[in-house]
Amino acid sequence: MRFRNGVLWLALLATSGGVHAFDEVRTLVGTVFDDRDGDGRQGRGEPGIAGVALSNGRALAITDARGRYRLPVSPGQTVFAIKPADWRLPGGDPARPGAWRHLPAGASPMASPALKYGGIAAGPWPDRFDVALRRAPADDGWLEVRVFADPQVKSSVDVGYYARDIVDSVLADRVHAEAGEARHAPELGLSLGDIVDDKLDLYPALNAETRRIGVPWLHVAGNHDLDFDAIRDEDSLQTFRNTFGPDTFAWEEHGAVFVGLDDVIYRPGGSPAYIGGLREDQFAFLEAYLLRVPKSRLLVLAVHIPLFEPDGRDTFRDADRARLFALLRDFPKVLILSGHNHSQQHWMHDARSGWQGAAPLHEYNVGAACGAYWTGVKDAAGIPDTTMPDGTPNGYASLGIDRDGRYALGWHAARDPQDSQIGLHAPKVLRRGAYPAYGVYANVYMGREDTRVEFRIDDGEWKPMRRTVAPDPRVLRENMRDADADTLRGYDRSAEATFSPHLWRGTLPTDLAASAHRIEVRAFDAWRGEVRALTEYRLHDAEP
Repeated sequence: MRFRNGVLWLALLATSGGVHAFDEVRTLVGTVFDDRDGDGRQGRGEPGIAGVALSNGRALAITDARGRYRLPVSPGQTVFAIKPADWRLPGGDPARPGAWRHLPAGASPMASPALKYGGIAAGPWPDRFDVALRRAPADDGWLEVRVFADPQVKSSVDVGYYARDIVDSVLADRVHAEAGEARHAPELGLSLGDIVDDKLDLYPALNAETRRIGVPWLHVAGNHDLDFDAIRDEDSLQTFRNTFGPDTFAWEEHGAVFVGLDDVIYRPGGSPAYIGGLREDQFAFLEAYLLRVPKSRLLVLAVHIPLFEPDGRDTFRDADRARLFALLRDFPKVLILSGHNHSQQHWMHDARSGWQGAAPLHEYNVGAACGAYWTGVKDAAGIPDTTMPDGTPNGYASLGIDRDGRYALGWHAARDPQDSQIGLHAPKVLRRGAYPAYGVYANVYMGREDTRVEFRIDDGEWKPMRRTVAPDPRVLRENMRDADADTLRGYDRSAEATFSPHLWRGTLPTDLAASAHRIEVRAFDAWRGEVRALTEYRLHDAEP
């Protein structure tokens, strides 16, 4: 290495997201300050803030007692501030929160490719990067987060579905909260990738709807957020970064620290064109940043592609998973949030998947906001049914976190005023005295392997239901209706049913009176406690 005109030059080629051959390494300076008047500029009487972390996606710089920092940076990097728990970012766009600055990519023809959706707009090299923060108002010790996985809109029509089906449902949460009902209003939002379905020019329209929620909304990248005309992984999220900021980020609250990571490794020309994994710069960031994370807080890791591989397919690089687990091993409170699968599942990592922590590591694979890609028969409001292949209705998740890092999860079906937690399927009528071979199926949307599920007939004794890995009969019924129809029932057919990991079965008795009988199912949710659902069936007398 050598110095030239006051700039350090590196002749060593680094990995993705880092320094490329002969790229300049410069020093970016700035101040993080208390913006008391909210004008975005540091004035007299607005002191610097000590101890705030900034990053270039690889290394950290920490502000000194006067709020000043110095950070080594390279062309093409995105510099960002990590919001401290006691502070908020003033003004700005809630659909694009955060404080970041893209650094010009440099003179290399490989550094700034021309991309269909624009990539990162060119601009001058900044003289400095100052960050204005304001004191956060006092809270009640509880943080309420809304989580979307895979909005995945492919047209302006889908954006309309997203607005009326998902955003309006979240806005209704605020109405419930103001009315004194149990559900809290959201304070923070998080989307787990596949914001759009390859149509990156839909970002502005989608953000206009997300903005209506009115809370800071963080975004993780998915495989359908890629610039597919990029010729290497390093450039595959240029348009995403230009819209949402860094694809690696952290965000701090009192009870939790959120770390968002792009875990989609783009492989142009490969089959498949991507695989789950992490880059070297991301591991460098984690190694530096996790040293600062208090173990009393919940560490929430937000990714798109799940870390687990339930069906044996190689969807996430094993070495990257092992390396990540080694970094997380000593943290007692960790929650992983993932999307991608358009189904819902709780996965407890243990030694079988390489986890060596003292307790199993919880990964919640969140159901899709778009459900089954906005498919199925439209209802009276003109919105597709779009139930997921595992029988989970489309919607969004809630994540509540207290100051001690304890958390509670919930699933909320879109536009469901009852906030149903169980979907039931039972035959409408059976012959009285027939062999008891038919059952009621309960799809417990937030069910786990250890969830206790019971049923009873009328006011009889509660009996255990048996967990069964099978397709949801309600989805199978829609599949058959689609198959039997002479014309299309919707723009696209309902998704083909897959085995559901949260389905239970109970055998219906046929030795009761020839009349209607109430079926009541209850499940013991890990966070909500007891939840119930009702349906009925009839017994008829019949002769051969």
